[in-house]
Amino acid sequence: MPESLSHARALLAEHPLVDGHNDLPWEARVQVGYDFDRLDLRARVASTVTDLPRLRAGGVGAQFWSVFVPSTLQGDAAVTATLEQVDGVHRMIRTYAAELALARTAEDIDVAGSNGRIASLLGAEGGHSIGCSLATLRALFALGVRYLTLTHNDKVPWADSATDVPAVGGLTEFGREVVREMNRLGMMVDLSHVAPSTMRAALEVSEAPVIFSHSSARAVCDTPRNVPDDVLERLRDGGGVCMVTFVPDFVSPAVAEWRTEAAAAAAELGVDPKDWVAFKAFAATYAERHPRPAATIGDVVAHLEHVREVAGIDHVGIGGDYDGTDTYPTGLEDVSAYPRLVSALVDRTWSDSDLARLLRGNTLRVMRDVEAVARDLQTTRAPSLRTIAELDGSPSA
Repeated sequence: MPESLSHARALLAEHPLVDGHNDLPWEARVQVGYDFDRLDLRARVASTVTDLPRLRAGGVGAQFWSVFVPSTLQGDAAVTATLEQVDGVHRMIRTYAAELALARTAEDIDVAGSNGRIASLLGAEGGHSIGCSLATLRALFALGVRYLTLTHNDKVPWADSATDVPAVGGLTEFGREVVREMNRLGMMVDLSHVAPSTMRAALEVSEAPVIFSHSSARAVCDTPRNVPDDVLERLRDGGGVCMVTFVPDFVSPAVAEWRTEAAAAAAELGVDPKDWVAFKAFAATYAERHPRPAATIGDVVAHLEHVREVAGIDHVGIGGDYDGTDTYPTGLEDVSAYPRLVSALVDRTWSDSDLARLLRGNTLRVMRDVEAVARDLQTTRAPSLRTIAELDGSPSA
């Protein structure tokens, strides 16, 4: 075994990874309707890239499970599907209670680790999941959801998406109220998927640090899903963290170009490239005729080092987005591969203390800061009863 890989595994044993984003719950929904007798995560699963043995091999100590639902769902349908996803994650945690532990706070993550369990947290991916209702937002928080990505691939009535035609110039007044209420609750504001104007507006409004749960650097790979340098600088000033993702489309310029071409081909056939489910199926067929370039560990390292350079070592993390895309960089094919990434960083002379921040420390610090802001705000601010109709003059969705 190379010395750097052995060192990487020792580092992960001492500082188990807190990963920002994994879409296994959606795969469990689609493949088996959350029946974990049929999708037994205690053994290696052929139909996913995530299971318990590989999480252990990868040195994962805490995982934010995405309770994603497609943004093609709207209104009550989106809320219902999100609740089913939340229920599915709770079912998964109960099924594997010897291996997984529900976590709501940074302290819960530490406790889970001390008990030999992988801390399991929930993140909702897209503002469509709250149906333009602050009460629904609070209900999701009560069920354990600890971040909300403000949009997914489509805009919502109160926030613009990175991959949709802008409509509101970032955040509406109701969108700003969503951010304020998230601050009061202690729910992290996640700016992955949102337009740069939305990023800047949220950073302006938020009284707590924000996160990017699975985004990379736009200066390295110029795709709308990545974070511009000026936003990385403001993220630093606000104490947040950018959790670099492994999605080849967002880390490799060559793959990003291939995706642009595939999206154009899909649109010609009436497949909406923003429809995550439909486009994923189309892309698999398209790749048979037009081979997709391969991303590499080096591509991911380039993003990590750029975020470190611009935002600083205290503001970079990891959000692999496993089971959320159809291909991965060579060498990072499943959740067991994190040691190989850490090994590459060791070879790049990252210090042990910097790697500890990357793997765990930065995200835990942000969580604690968000929790502290919420405790302070709850002494002076009641739950918001404002509505989108009242603030934006539009009906609820």
